[in-house]
Amino acid sequence: MAQTPSIPKGTRDFGPEEMIKRNYIFDTVRSVFRRYGFLPLETPAMENLSTLLGKYGEEGDKLLFRILNSGDYLSRVPAEELFAADSGKLTAKISEKGLRYDLTVPFARYVVQHRGEVVFPFKRYQIQPVWRADRPQKGRYREFYQCDADIIGSRSLLNEVELVRMVDDVFRALGIRVTLKMNNRKILYGIAETIGYADKMTDITVAIDKLEKIGIDNVNAELREKGISEEAVALLQPILSLSGSNREKLGQLTDVIAGSETGMKGVAEAGAILDYVDALGVEVDLELDLSLARGLNYYTGAIFEVKAKDYAIGSICGGGRYDDLTGIFGMPDTSGVGISFGADRIYDVMTGLDLFPADAMSATKAFFANFGGAPETAALKLLGDVRGAGVAAEMYPDPAKMKKQMDYANRRRIPFAVMIGEDEAAARQATVKNMATGEQTAVPFDRLANYLQEA
Repeated sequence: MAQTPSIPKGTRDFGPEEMIKRNYIFDTVRSVFRRYGFLPLETPAMENLSTLLGKYGEEGDKLLFRILNSGDYLSRVPAEELFAADSGKLTAKISEKGLRYDLTVPFARYVVQHRGEVVFPFKRYQIQPVWRADRPQKGRYREFYQCDADIIGSRSLLNEVELVRMVDDVFRALGIRVTLKMNNRKILYGIAETIGYADKMTDITVAIDKLEKIGIDNVNAELREKGISEEAVALLQPILSLSGSNREKLGQLTDVIAGSETGMKGVAEAGAILDYVDALGVEVDLELDLSLARGLNYYTGAIFEVKAKDYAIGSICGGGRYDDLTGIFGMPDTSGVGISFGADRIYDVMTGLDLFPADAMSATKAFFANFGGAPETAALKLLGDVRGAGVAAEMYPDPAKMKKQMDYANRRRIPFAVMIGEDEAAARQATVKNMATGEQTAVPFDRLANYLQEA
C-alpha cells in the first residue's frame, strides 16, 4: 500500500475555503497600501547568500534555508574539507543561494540594483512568502507570507507616522483590536551606553527582545553569559520596568540616559511621533515599550510591533527605521522605514475570533440549478448575462436530483440559488432562493443580473 504523502513540518496546505479567507486579508491590506500611494513589487524566492548573510544577526543567519548548487556540487570540494565535519565551511562551498528570510533585504538589494530607475522617495508594497528554518510551533511557521510596505529615500518622521496610521486602518478594517508597541534603537543604544556596554548593544538587544518569551530572569542570565557585569545588569532592571503613560516613560528615561547623545535623539524621535499621532487623532492603542528590541541588526531608529488584544499569539505586525541597509550593497545615505503584516498569524487570529465576514466566505454569489433540456440552455444564457454584470456565478454541470444540487450549494456556502425549470422558462421569470432564509422570489429574466448585484 502506498504511503500517504505529507508536507514538511512548519508548512501548510490551504484549501479553497482557507484561500478565500487569506485572499480577504491580502485584499484588505493591499487596498490600504494602495490608498497610501505604495507601488507593487515582487522579487525572486531565492537570493544569493551574499545578499542575505550578515543582515539578520548571527541567530538570523542560522535560520536561512540554503539551496544546494546544481550539478555535482561536491566534486570541487577538497577531500580534507569534505571529511573535516565542519558544516560551516562545507556549506559555503556547496551552496551559493538561499530562500529569502524576509522581504526587506531583497527590497534593499532591488533598490541598489535598479537605482537609476527608482524615483525617490520610493514607496513599495510586496506580498510574498518568506522562509525560516525555525522550530515549528503555534503561530510560528517555516513558510509564511509577509505583507510589506516600505518608504526608502527619506529620513522624515512623517513616514513613521504614516505607518502608524496604516496599521490603524488595516486592523480596523479587519476587525482586530490591537496594541501597537513602539521603541527606538537609538534609545536602546543610549541604555547600553549608560550601563557601560555600548560595544555590546547587539548582545543586549537580542536578549531584551526575548523578555516576553523567556522572562526577566532568563534574560538576565543570557546577559551575564554575554559578558555583561552584574552591576550593569542591575542598572538595566529599572529601565526595563518603567511604568506610566508614554510621556511619563519618556520623562523617566530622559533622567536615566541624559548623558547619551544618541539615546536622547531617540527620545526626541519617539516624542515627535507621539506628538503627530496625538494631533491627528489616530485611535490605535500606541504603547512605548522599552523592552521592545526587534533583534534584526539593520534597524537604527523607531521600531514597531503589533499584538492582538483578544488572542494569544506572537506579534502579528512589525517594522522600523533602517539607515544603513542599502549602504551594505554600496549605496550609502539612503534611509528607509517599513512595516510588515504577518498574514499567517493574522489569519490565525481572525479564525480564532471568528472575524471573517460571512459574505466573504464564498467565491460564488449565485448558483444556477441544472434542469437539463431547454431550461438548461435558458439558464446558460442568463448565467453569461449575470457574469457579464460582475456577479460571480456558476451552474451545476449535470441535471442531477435537486437535493444533490442544493446540498452542493449549501456546502459551498453560496448565498443564492437560481432555478429555471420549464415553468420559469415559459414565464421568463427565474426563481431565486435565499439559501440562508429559504425565501424565494420570482425575478424577470431581464432583471436578474441587477437583482443579484443588489442582493
